Order: sequence, then C-alpha cells, then structure tokens
Amino acid sequence: MILALIFILALLLLVAGFEMLMVLALPALGYKAAFFPTIPDPAVIQKIVGGINHTTLLAIPFFILAANLMGSGRIADQLVGVVKALIGHSRGGMGHVVVGGSMAFGAVSGSAPATVAAMGRMVYPEMRRAGYSDKFSLGLLVSSAETALLIPPSITFIIYGWMTGTSIARLFAGGLAVGVVLGLAFALLVSLQARRDGVTHEARMPWSERLRVISAAKWALGMPVIILGGIYSGVFTPTEAAAVSVIYAIVVEAFILRSLSWADLFAITERSAINTAIIFILLAMGGLISFFVTLAQVPAEILGFLHSIDAGWISFLIVVNICFFIAGMFIDPNSALLILVPPLFPVAQSLGIDPVHFGMIVTLNISLGMITPPFGLDIFVASSTLGKPVEQIIRGVWPFVGVNLLVLLLITYIPQISLFIPKLIYG
Repeated sequence: MILALIFILALLLLVAGFEMLMVLALPALGYKAAFFPTIPDPAVIQKIVGGINHTTLLAIPFFILAANLMGSGRIADQLVGVVKALIGHSRGGMGHVVVGGSMAFGAVSGSAPATVAAMGRMVYPEMRRAGYSDKFSLGLLVSSAETALLIPPSITFIIYGWMTGTSIARLFAGGLAVGVVLGLAFALLVSLQARRDGVTHEARMPWSERLRVISAAKWALGMPVIILGGIYSGVFTPTEAAAVSVIYAIVVEAFILRSLSWADLFAITERSAINTAIIFILLAMGGLISFFVTLAQVPAEILGFLHSIDAGWISFLIVVNICFFIAGMFIDPNSALLILVPPLFPVAQSLGIDPVHFGMIVTLNISLGMITPPFGLDIFVASSTLGKPVEQIIRGVWPFVGVNLLVLLLITYIPQISLFIPKLIYG
C-alpha cells in the first residue's frame, strides 16, 4: 500500500510540473522513510555521490563538449557536404542527405539534440526548396536525429553500460548495426514520399568534384575514424576516445579551420558544463533509486509474477517496450532510463536475454521517446532552433513514429541484428 502511495506521489509531482530531480528524489526519500528508516542519512548521501563516482561516466562531458564544438564550427557542415556529394543526386535527394548527415554527425557527437540543432540550420531550407512539405521536412529532421543515439559513440549507451556493467565497446558495436537499420528504414520512407510528391533532386556531381569535397572535409572525416577505430582496435577505451575527440575538435575547429574564436570556445564550454551538470544530477538520483529497487527486491517480484502467469522472454519484452513507450511520452530519456532499467535488467538476465541485445531495445525505445508527443525532447529542440510551433512539428513526426515501432519490433525479436557485429569483432 505504501509503495503504491509513493508511486502515486511521483506521478503527482510529474503532473504538477516539478523538475525531474524532485520527481526522482522525493519518492526515493519517501520510500526510504517508509521501509528503511534505520538506514542512516549519511549512507543515502554516500549513495547519491558515490553513484556517479565512476570513470566510465567521464566520457559524457567530453562527448557533450565535442558535439557542441562541432555543431558550432564547420565539422558538421563538412560532414553533411560529403553526404550531399555522394547521395544528393538520388531520388529523394535532400531527404536522404538529412538521414545520412544525421548518421554522420551522430558518429562524432553521440547526442540527438545536438544533431537536431546542427542539421536543422543547415538542411531545412534546402528540403523546402527541393519540394518537401513543411510537415514532412520537420518530421524527418527531428526523427533522423534518433540515429545519433544508436550510431556510436552514444551517451545513452555509456549510461546504460554504467548502470548494468555491460561492455560499452560491445554496445557501440551493436548500435552500429541497429542505427543503420533505422536509418535505412527512414530512407525508404523518404523515397516513397519523394516519389509521391515529385520531389526534385540535386544534379549528379562529377567524381572530380566529389573527391574535392571529400578532400576538403578530410579533417571532419578524421573524427569518426579516430573515435571508432581507436575503440574497436583497443587503442582507446570509450572514455579515452571521448577525451581525444574534444582535443581533436578544438585543434581542428580553432586552429586548422579557424571557425571558432576563444570567446566561442569559452561560451561552448560553459553551455556544455551546464548540460553535463543536468545529466549528472539525474544520474546521482538514479543511483539512489537503483539502490532502493535492489533492497526492495523489485526484480525478484517481477520475475515471480512472470513465472506465475507462465510468461517468457517474448511477453516480457512486450511489457518492456510498452513501459518505455509510455514513459517516453511524459519524461525525459535519461530519467526513463534511470527509472526503468534497474528493475527490468535483472529480469532480462534471468530470462537469458543478452545484455547487449537488451541495451539495443532500451536505447531504441529511448530514441523513440525523443520524438514522441507530447514531451519529446527533440521536438522542442527543433521548435527552438527553427522557430516553428511545437504542434506543427508533432504533426510531422507520426509517420516516423510508425516506422520506428516497426524497427523496434524487428530489433526486439531478431537478436542477431544487435549481436552480429559485436560477435564479429569480439567473438
């Protein structure tokens, strides 16, 4: 009864508009007071602070800073230019450039909001000139940024790996395949829409010009090669690769391309520090919630319930997808991750679900939550970046939500898609 009241308290705080810090903290402290009053308060503080005292999490501020540097400088422009030179002449032209450009920027940033902001400024006007409707253009820009959470490096994978003890390098390898599958699904929708609307496409660029564009972007293309090549070859850990990405971005943007001044660097660093602080405050409270979830033996109760109704891994994953879909509609992605993974991951392990496969399902759900109305984070980022009403963007995302659900179904029940590349690289 008390547990139900605490859950209701969290819902009331959420509906009342409290910050997610309070939505996470007050129910956790209420649970402690109701069920574990003998635990000393210093132990609670230790769990909050100690929960984020992990070297793996150092990758998060580095990747956030690197993403902001590249989005504010010229690396993002050059990556999109390469994609445009290679596939801009295909049917659907600029639509495919948006998908490919988002995947390319995701391969160096790991942040969906940063991808929306960077891509929106560059390609939205060109999509409109090519003949895409405003609704479809906005929906594609917001949705294709999801691939940034799947194409490594991904901040979501880092958090999931920290929470579950799963190899981040294996998660990155699995995300590469899942991100490509999602990107191809969006590209198929672009092709169908372009054929229906008679969208124009770019003239085919001669190979001499394509090579010139690729050569001009050599510093931008070096970023994913260094990050992913270093991680998969074992030269870098993901955390070390994140630090290298910041140094590389500063050297390229400030000293080689000369696209950022010292004032720009200080402003970007300040903005990145604020973004990092928000995430780490939520992670700290998530560590406390995970502690109480373990003490309360919630995973054992869930597993016992599944056994009582004779449900297996197939039914369990349906429940997982439903829970994340509902959570994604109302709370931010990191909070959904922190609330749902602690009770669900041990159950997944008990049912024999591979941790990497489960991570792909969770992250794809988190990606879907970024564009799911009414509170999809990327919807508001696009609205702010492009000056478009939120309602207008929401009308454009529904076809992509449908595509996303189909891909989620595919990834959920064909584990080989998620596990093929990790097994190929690591055995």
